[in-house]
Amino acid sequence: MSLLEVRDLVTAYGSIEALHGVSFRVEEGEIVALLGANGAGKTTALRTISGLLRPRSGEVRFAGERIDARPAHEIVRLGLTQVPEGRWIFTLMTVDENLRLGAYAEPRVPQAALDRVFALFPRLAERRAQVAGTLSGGEQQMLAMARALMARPRLLLLDEPSMGLAPVLVRAIFHTVAEINREGTTILLVEQNASAALRLARRAYVLENGRIALEGPGPDLARNEAVRQAYLGVGARPKAPHRSPGGVA
Repeated sequence: MSLLEVRDLVTAYGSIEALHGVSFRVEEGEIVALLGANGAGKTTALRTISGLLRPRSGEVRFAGERIDARPAHEIVRLGLTQVPEGRWIFTLMTVDENLRLGAYAEPRVPQAALDRVFALFPRLAERRAQVAGTLSGGEQQMLAMARALMARPRLLLLDEPSMGLAPVLVRAIFHTVAEINREGTTILLVEQNASAALRLARRAYVLENGRIALEGPGPDLARNEAVRQAYLGVGARPKAPHRSPGGVA
């Protein structure tokens, strides 16, 4: 049994369908990447899985239990949390207050969870009394991830964690994603930085126009010519134009 199973998922915004019968799975302990261009349906898929959107049809099962009709706060209690695109931290609260809100489903804030996120993100430990809105973009992304980890999830959904960050911070974020996974958290990663995502992912799916177009092991998709051209900026080198002896093309 897969930890997450998505079956024939159809999600719409009013009369406009964003997902057209999408199916995929995530096994316990994996990092799985969900790739695609803007508008392909990646964020819609995550929001449907986490309960923020209700599907028109299809199923979402987490640890064998059907969750597509459950509200988001119940899904968090089952062990599935999401780090949204754009971070959505509470900018007027401190780092510490943001983290404690991440553990709202617990009867009391677990010290072990706090210790874990401060070990993963030492910079947050240094800034725990700082107002979150004054953090840098990279620090805010760290806080969004740390807040989601406070619920001690089995499955973490990450939506574009590298968006808007400098390359050095992108490397740091992906290093931490790998460390979170090594510590036992399964990860479903939506990411436009396909090269970095495929280096991390055991398996990956490519969404195009609300449908799964390709799937396979991360390294295999990284070598796939269609993926290389569409998402990695790699393709056949264009031929030089033929020139006549007089130098006119």
